[in-house]
Amino acid sequence: MTNVVVIGSQWGDEGKGKIVDWLSERADIVVRFQGGHNAGHTLVIDGTSYKLSLLPSGVVRPGKMAVIGNGVVVDPHALIAEIDKLGKQGVTITPENLRIADNATLILSLHRELDGIREDAASNSNSGVKIGTTRRGIGPAYEDKVGRRAIRIMDLADLETLPGKVERLLTHHNALRRGLGENEVTHETIMQELTSVADRVLPFRETIWLMLDKERRRGARILFEGAQGSLLDIDHGTYPFVTSSNTVAGQAAAGSGMGPGSLGYILGITKAYTTRVGEGPFPTELHDEIGQFLGEKGHEFGTVTGRKRRCGWFDAALVRQSVATNGITGIALTKLDVLDGLDELKICVGYTLDGKEIDHLPASQGQQARVEPIYITLEGWKGSTVGARSWADLPAQAIKYVRQVEELIGAPVALLSTSPERDDTILVTDPFED
Repeated sequence: MTNVVVIGSQWGDEGKGKIVDWLSERADIVVRFQGGHNAGHTLVIDGTSYKLSLLPSGVVRPGKMAVIGNGVVVDPHALIAEIDKLGKQGVTITPENLRIADNATLILSLHRELDGIREDAASNSNSGVKIGTTRRGIGPAYEDKVGRRAIRIMDLADLETLPGKVERLLTHHNALRRGLGENEVTHETIMQELTSVADRVLPFRETIWLMLDKERRRGARILFEGAQGSLLDIDHGTYPFVTSSNTVAGQAAAGSGMGPGSLGYILGITKAYTTRVGEGPFPTELHDEIGQFLGEKGHEFGTVTGRKRRCGWFDAALVRQSVATNGITGIALTKLDVLDGLDELKICVGYTLDGKEIDHLPASQGQQARVEPIYITLEGWKGSTVGARSWADLPAQAIKYVRQVEELIGAPVALLSTSPERDDTILVTDPFED
């Protein structure tokens, strides 16, 4: 028995929600360890869709404990809204099945405003870099965390020290807002914002590292759930077109308080083609009818924002990089069924940069923009993979495609997903039993 970390091996949107939900049947605790409500998961269970953006996927399963770790930035209003929305769908969320790290950073209205102001300024400036954020305040909240001026969940319970912390926060933000030509935020506004949510949020608070350590020693199976994907990691992604946190597997330890030795199996969720939301390099992006086909058949629209995803061929060079930076044990290959019916398929195995062949995407923004993909071509298949639950159900060419992916990225397929439905999954290796 082992604990399992689930991460995205591309730019996010790989189908982590379904896989985490599928694995959560075997887990006792599901832990979200980074990011905010700027990423989303769609779970389809018995024909009902549940759209989650902040809550761990395991929260929809009875008898499981869902945990939001200290590595997550929490918008309290978004949290309450999501809890209430799921409640209307029959999912009851209480402190009995959801715990939130008391040292998790809060996202406030001033963070959301600053996020939007910066994106607008970048859009209207020739020199600005538009990142393509979701304008939900994630980045500014992480900046305050690193700047040691953040308001954390535990602060909501300490009304003696909270006013001073708000004052320190506003000293920074109001100076910044003045420089941007924006009105200042009053102390009363932020205090009212915080006190209005305290009674709804505080019952969920917990010393998560201590709780998880006790559960681990007790023998509980723990599933760690990441948001976004490895290529959006603040250090290892396509900087500056990245998210504001570390999305690699190692963050599961830092973002929950568990020691690295307790992480266990690293499962990389990998889409059978490649997609990306927002700005930034995308070497295999397709601007033709095939790219449109992938987007339409794969329903490639963001769970949270509804933004259309850019689509392209599978990039083995990028996923190979994710296998290395995450220490991926095995992958869950998703959306294989989207490729049904194509006459031929291409896989990127490397790049050319200024006339030279390279086997990885360079860190330089300028070089990333200049790389050209090197492809191999495989025969497609006419049969259907939709709903396949065993290798025998797959066309021969589909199996050949999967084996080629395994060889190129240097990691085996542990699970194969053939539709959004939970049970349409081929299990090769159970990560909890590895």
